[in-house]
Amino acid sequence: MSKFNIDNDAIRQLAELLDDTKLTEIEVAAGDNRIRVARQGTMVAAAPAAAPVVAAGPAVAAAAAPADLGAHPGAVKSPMVGVVYFAPEPGAAPFISVGSTVTEGQTLMLIEAMKTFNPIRAPKSGKVSQIVATDGHPVEYDEPLIIIE
Repeated sequence: MSKFNIDNDAIRQLAELLDDTKLTEIEVAAGDNRIRVARQGTMVAAAPAAAPVVAAGPAVAAAAAPADLGAHPGAVKSPMVGVVYFAPEPGAAPFISVGSTVTEGQTLMLIEAMKTFNPIRAPKSGKVSQIVATDGHPVEYDEPLIIIE
C-alpha cells in the first residue's frame, strides 16, 4: 500500500469552498492524488482515492442546518440547480425580505439555470420567517431557499 500525505490546508480550503458556494461535493486531482470533499448527512468528508475519510473542520456544523430546514412544512425548496437572485436586476429592490407578507403565486426570487432566469413563486400565502439561500450563490435541487410561516 502506498503512503498518501494528506494536505490538511487543501481539505480546509475545499470545505470552505463548499460552504461559500453551497455545493454538496467538490473534487480536485493532482497527478495520482485525488481529494474529494462531499457533504454526507451532517458532516463534510474528504477522501483521497483509496484512503480513509477525514472530517473537515468548520464546515461540519454548517452542513446540518439546511437539512433540518428542508423538513420544515413552510420550506420553499429549489426546483432546479442554478444561481439564486433575490432581485430582478443588480441594484434593484429585492422581491422579498424577512418579515415580508407574500401571497400564493407571488415571485419570491429568480434562479438562473442555463442562462435562463426562472421565477420561483410562493406555493402559499404567509410571512417570510427566514431566508436560507444566499443571493448570487449556487443552489441545488430540493435545497431549502426560504421559510414561509
